[in-house]
Amino acid sequence: MSVHTIDFEAHNAEVQQVWEAYRTGKPVRVPIIWGINPRFTMWMPESNPRGITFEQYFHDPQLMLERQVEHIYWVRHHVPQDTEMGMPQKGWDVYVDFQNVYEAAWLGCAVRYYPDQVPDVEPLLVGDKKNLLFDKGIPDPFTGGLMARNWEFYEYMKRKQDEGWTMYGKPIASVTPTGMGTDGPMTICCNLRGASQFAGDLIEDSDYALQLLDFVTTAIITRIKAYRRYFGQPEKVSGGWGFADDSIELLSTRMYEEMVYPFHVRLKQELMEDPSQPIGIHLCGDVQRHLVFLRDRLNVCSIDTGFPIDLGKARRDLGPDVELLGGPAVPLLHHGKPEQVREETIRILQSGVMEGGKFILREGNNLAPGTPLENLWAMYETGKEYGRYV
Repeated sequence: MSVHTIDFEAHNAEVQQVWEAYRTGKPVRVPIIWGINPRFTMWMPESNPRGITFEQYFHDPQLMLERQVEHIYWVRHHVPQDTEMGMPQKGWDVYVDFQNVYEAAWLGCAVRYYPDQVPDVEPLLVGDKKNLLFDKGIPDPFTGGLMARNWEFYEYMKRKQDEGWTMYGKPIASVTPTGMGTDGPMTICCNLRGASQFAGDLIEDSDYALQLLDFVTTAIITRIKAYRRYFGQPEKVSGGWGFADDSIELLSTRMYEEMVYPFHVRLKQELMEDPSQPIGIHLCGDVQRHLVFLRDRLNVCSIDTGFPIDLGKARRDLGPDVELLGGPAVPLLHHGKPEQVREETIRILQSGVMEGGKFILREGNNLAPGTPLENLWAMYETGKEYGRYV
């Protein structure tokens, strides 16, 4: 448990200034954030005193709501970062949270729960079921697979908001369903077939692999458009969009260009008003070799990185105009000592990655449960000290 005392009012005022300066292109220091969600505190008794499991969380909307607020409350009071800390002014921003299984489970994969782990899915398209989805077609975005529960949970949370439900004395400020974005077509194909099998498909049965990528991409587009229509939004957004596809780290850049890149282009064409506009992308893993291609061919202007990534090299390769997010690797933050975290943070900040003023310091990527708070404080305080521009 942290022994740091935080002046939330002063902290929040400083954070506002940091982000205003960053967004106007005149940063005073590097902003510092974390990739953090309820899995981080799921096994933490001080945040989850009832010991709610992911299986319970996935099946009871009231438990999902309460567990999420418990998580947000604890993070706001203990984890230093450049976001509003302390009690929220307007209330709790909650969302339907089926972690990273929601797309494959919508398409039919069974969700499995393992002790001390996040939920995962069993590959669906195995053996004689290889062509199952082509025969069944795209499930309904609102009633198919796990998405039926998505909308049931969303409507439940909206009712609680309308009823004035509170926790820790604060109401619900906003509710969001899952499924408005995507973890990416190749990643979903790896979930559906198994990563090793789909990697083999790309080489040994490329016609099938391309057919599955096409099916999954069409499903993503169909779902996102349906959800945008539901909320009265245009099917094609005017800007500020992006997606993920972590599994492209399995590919050479040439294979990515030939096999997966066309489907990323199609996502832009179908979901953006002007597909020539820049986008952001999240990519865990070793994707260093893809970065210049993504900038030049997909017009990626913001890259949220994982590990292992050499951020100094990324800046030299990409130039000062591409926004980069990244930092010390999650294993170091989880297993290392505060001084090791401090040294690595300094090394990254002095690598040249700050050139141009478009760098956001965060872990690479998504904090693991059990990460010591003292390591988070070490990175945050070091970032504030060595990440200054003026």
